[in-house]
Order: sequence, then structure tokens, then C-alpha cells
Amino acid sequence: MAATDESMGTRIYKSRITQRTVWILGFTRFIHIIDRMINLSWYIIMLYIHIFSVVLSIGPYFVLFPLLALIRRAPFESLPDYLEPFRITVRLTKHAGHVLVATGILLTWITAWSWKTSWIVATVLIMVASLYFIARAFSPLLRQLKAPHEDRNFLVNKLRKALILYVIITLAMMWFMVSKPTIW
Repeated sequence: MAATDESMGTRIYKSRITQRTVWILGFTRFIHIIDRMINLSWYIIMLYIHIFSVVLSIGPYFVLFPLLALIRRAPFESLPDYLEPFRITVRLTKHAGHVLVATGILLTWITAWSWKTSWIVATVLIMVASLYFIARAFSPLLRQLKAPHEDRNFLVNKLRKALILYVIITLAMMWFMVSKPTIW
């Protein structure tokens, strides 16, 4: 009997170790899953903020196209009212661009993408070009339209070309970010 009691004690002890091991391994796995969900959640949050800032960087410019016809016909006294949405759009785009860049840096840091990846390099190069373009294209034209001028149609046509070019530039950046082509 003593041998049976001893072996029962050993079996009970072994089953407790097994149960603890299973519980610890299960708890560790649970913690690992929660940790991955937290990391995934930060990634998803950053991704949605990044996408929303892209929408804010591109979307408002499409609203400005119908405004160009109104600017052509508006009397000079009411022209500042029609130019105000352009100024607001440029300012909104600038701040959305700051969020876009910050979240892009964080997303590149969080994920396994390298800064030498071809689509990231192309996007950054296009972004730098668009910054230069937006600074040189819209603000001087808006200032010229606010001041007394001779040929409003010429300035509005220039503004329209700048608007189309900026939309093409930002859509090119968006294409690189979405399709992620391998160039090299």
C-alpha cells in the first residue's frame, strides 16, 4: 500500500506540474496575443490617421475646380470671398501634410520597410517636389488675384494648371503608397 500511496503522490505532483505548466504556457500565449493585438492596434490607428491625412491633403482641391469659374466672373470687390477657400485649402493641406509625414515616419519605423525601399524613396522625392511646387504655385497666384490686375483669365488659367498639376503630383504619391511598386 505504501508504494501505491507514494506513486499516487508522485502522480498528483506530476499532474499539478503539468497543469501549472499548461496554465503558464496558456497565460504566456494569451499575453503574447494581447501584446500582438496592442501592436497591431497602434499600427492600425497610425495607418488610419495616415490615410485620413492623405484624404485631407488631396480631397479639398477637387472642390476648388468649380470655384474657378466663379472667380472668372466675380466682381473685383467680391473676389477675396472666392479666394478664401483656396487659402484655407492650402493651409489645411499644409497641416495635413505634417500629419502625413509624421505618421509615414512612424509607420515605416513600426513596420519592416526600409528607407531605401524604392516606393518610399520615390514618394519622398515626389513629396519634396510637391512642397516646393505648392509654395511657388498657389500663394503668389492668390496674391496676384487679390491685387488689382489686368488679365484675370490668364491668372485663373494659371491657377487651374497649378491645381491640376498639384492633384496629379499628390495622386502619384498616393499611387506609390498604395501599390508599393518595386523599382529597384
